[in-house]
Amino acid sequence: MKKNNFRSDSLVNYVLEYLGDRWTLLVIRDLVFEGKKFYKEFLTSEEGIATNVLSDRLKRLENAGIIQSKTNEKQRTQKIYTLTEKGKDLIPILVEIILWSSKHKEGLNVSPAFVKKLATNRVEIVKAIRANVGNTTFSTNGDD
Repeated sequence: MKKNNFRSDSLVNYVLEYLGDRWTLLVIRDLVFEGKKFYKEFLTSEEGIATNVLSDRLKRLENAGIIQSKTNEKQRTQKIYTLTEKGKDLIPILVEIILWSSKHKEGLNVSPAFVKKLATNRVEIVKAIRANVGNTTFSTNGDD
């Protein structure tokens, strides 16, 4: 067994060890594009994540250094989740997934105007998303 407990030292496997399930990228998506910060907010996503799965993913992401949590000053029993710099480095990957998905599947919940902006000005859009993470919702409907 490898000392890091990964299946292999492959670069792709490294990412999959953290992100390779059906829920993790959706939690990150909600942090990036939906501005979600609280546990209950993640539960409102249309995919319907179960509470035990959400708890597990948040813990795994925090242990991996992709997100961090702090106690909400206004409600001490509540945690606020935010992306770390390591987590923000995943934004270009999310952008590429959006572009790939929009190319290969019609009718998804993204505006053609936003996809066009991404395709023509990817670097600037990634910078804008990164700058706004945690501050507001970043619309993929072309309104930004």
